[in-house]
Amino acid sequence: MRRYSVIYWVLFLFSFGVAQASEAVFQLQSLSSKLEAEVRLEGQVITMDLYAKREKMVTVKSLQFELEKTKILGDWRIVRIQQDKVNQTWQPVYGERSCVVDRYQTLSLALKAEGNGKRMTFDVRLYDEGLAFRYGFDELDFWNDTLTGEQTQFLFEDDKETWVTSWAQGGYVPTTLQAMEGEGERPQVVRVDADHYVAIGEAALVDYARMKLVKCSEGVGIQSVLSGSVSLDLADYRSPWRYVMVAGNPGELVQNNDFILNLNEPNQIPDTHWIKPGQVLREVTLTTAGALAAIDFAAENHIAYVEFDAGWYGPEEDMASDATRVSVDPARSQGPLDLPQVIAYADAKQVGILLYVNKKALYQQLDEILPLYQRWGVKGVKFGFVDVGDQHATAWLHQAIRKAARYQLMVDVHDEYRPTGYSRTYPNLMTQEGIRGDEESPDLTQTIFTFYSRMIAGAGDYTNCFFAERVTEKMGGRAAQLAKRVVIYSPWQFVFWYDRPYKAPTRAGGAGAAESVIRTDAVTDFYCSIPTTWDDSRFLAGEMGEYAVVARRSKSDWYVGVLNASGDKRQVVVPLEALGISPHGKVVLYYQPSAKSKDKVAIKEWSLKGEKELKIEVEADSGCVLLFSADK
Repeated sequence: MRRYSVIYWVLFLFSFGVAQASEAVFQLQSLSSKLEAEVRLEGQVITMDLYAKREKMVTVKSLQFELEKTKILGDWRIVRIQQDKVNQTWQPVYGERSCVVDRYQTLSLALKAEGNGKRMTFDVRLYDEGLAFRYGFDELDFWNDTLTGEQTQFLFEDDKETWVTSWAQGGYVPTTLQAMEGEGERPQVVRVDADHYVAIGEAALVDYARMKLVKCSEGVGIQSVLSGSVSLDLADYRSPWRYVMVAGNPGELVQNNDFILNLNEPNQIPDTHWIKPGQVLREVTLTTAGALAAIDFAAENHIAYVEFDAGWYGPEEDMASDATRVSVDPARSQGPLDLPQVIAYADAKQVGILLYVNKKALYQQLDEILPLYQRWGVKGVKFGFVDVGDQHATAWLHQAIRKAARYQLMVDVHDEYRPTGYSRTYPNLMTQEGIRGDEESPDLTQTIFTFYSRMIAGAGDYTNCFFAERVTEKMGGRAAQLAKRVVIYSPWQFVFWYDRPYKAPTRAGGAGAAESVIRTDAVTDFYCSIPTTWDDSRFLAGEMGEYAVVARRSKSDWYVGVLNASGDKRQVVVPLEALGISPHGKVVLYYQPSAKSKDKVAIKEWSLKGEKELKIEVEADSGCVLLFSADK
C-alpha cells in the first residue's frame, strides 16, 4: 500500500464550478446501504451527518484546529475530487478471525484556501460499520509547522447515555454526555437510542499526539483534545483516522472491531513465521529453581511462553539497572537466576522465554538489548510503564516495535498504551494492556463494561487470574475466569497472573509475589487448552454492564463464553444452526454449580440430538464456557 492518498484508481471530476466552490454537498452510501453520510464543505469547516436507516446518529464537525505558524485565510475551496469503492479481503497473521472483509466508499477532497492558497486534503471512508476521516497538510505550505490544538466535534441532538474512563487502565463509569467531567479515553461508546450505539475513537495513531475526548464547549456531544502539540514534519503531514462506528448494540461494535484494523497499513513484516500467539506463564520468583519449575509446568500444560517479570536485571526504576545482564533485584528475590541455563532448558522443552524491561532501560539501551536478546534466544519483550500520549512518546514506542521486528522479537506493551490497530502493520505487536484487568481485581460488572468498550480497540492483556485468593465473588468466581479466557481477546494470554506452579519455590514478600499454587485437574487442563486466536468470532447476546455471550471458533470447534453480572440467574440461548454447529456433535459445559460455590467449576458432557438451539442457565454473578466439538 502506498501513502494515504492513493490506494485505488482515481476518478477525477473537474469543473469550473467545483474548482470555485466554497460550499458543496456530497452524499455517500456504504456498500451494503447500511449507513449513509452527507459531507458538507461550509467555509472553513467540513460537517458530516451520519445516518443509519435514515435516522441521524451523529453530526461531525472537522478541520477545526490551531497552528503555530500558518494562517488559513479565507474559505476552503475544492480543487479536486476523488471517489471510488473498495471491496476486498485480507488474511491476518493471527486475530479474532482468519479472514477480514474490507469494504467501503471513499471520498477525497483536495482543498485550497481562498485567501492565501494553502492546501490540504480531507479523506473520508464510509463502511457498513462506520465513518472514518482524516486530513493531510501540504508539505510545502505547512513546512515545519506545529499543530497546537484540534477540536473535532461529535454532536448529538440531545443528551445521551455514555460510558467513560479517564485513563486507559481505569474503571468505566456510566454517565451522560452533559454530565461528563475531564478527559475520556477512546473509544467511547454512546447509546443513541434503544436500537443504535456508536463508538468514537481514532485509528492508526503512529506518530501523532493521542486524541482524548471531552464534553463539547457548545452543543451536546464530545470533542477531541490532543495530548500535546504535533510537529507536522514528524507526523508526515497527516493526522490519524478519526471514526464513528455504528451498531445495533454494543456487542456488535466489538464484533466489528476489524474496522479499526482496516484503517491501518497492511503487514510490513515479509517473513512472519516467528510470530506465534500463545499462553504465557509469569515467573516471579526470579530464581533458577522457580524458572525450571515454570518451564516444566508450561511444557506439561501446552503453555507457549514463560515471562520473567520486573527485577531480573535489577530495580526497574533505577536508571543504573543494566538490562544487558542478569542482576536480580534483592527487594524482589535473592536469586540465583542463571538465565542462559534457563533459556537453553526452555528451548529444549519448546517453551519460549519473554523478558520484561522497564521504560528507563528501554530508553537508554533499546538498540543494544534487542540484538542481544535475539542472540540469547529470547522470543519477546514486555515493555513496562512506557510513556504515552504526547507525539514523541507515541513515535518512539512505534519505532521501538518496528526495531523489535528487525530482530524477530515480539512485543507486549504494558500499562497505559491503548491500541489503535498497529498490530495489523507490525503483527509482532502481540498485545497490550491499556485495560483494567484482573491485576486490579475489577468486579464482573466492570469486566463487562470493559468488553463492550475497551475491546473495540483490540487485544487486551487482561492478566487473568485463576486460583489466586483475589478471585473473589465480585470477580465472578472461577467459572467466570474461564469465560473471560473466551470473551476477552488477546493473542498472548497471561493465564495464572498471581499463581505459581506446584513445584516452584515460595517467595516471601516482594511486589507481585505469587499467592496460590496451581492445582492440576480437568478444569485446569481445559483452562490451559483454550486457544488465544480464532478463525471466527461472533457476539450472540448481552447488555452493557449486565451480561455478554460470545462465540469463537477454532478450526471446527466452537467455544461459547458467558459472563452474567446480574444478581439473578440468567437463561442464555446458543443458536447452534446459525453458527453451523453440528446438530449431532458433542458438548462440554464448564459452569458454577450453585450460587454459593464461587471457587468450584463443574463439568457436564452430552451429545446433541438434532437441536437447532441450546438453552443454558447461568448462575448470578458468574459465568460458563461451552465447548462444541463435531461428531467425529
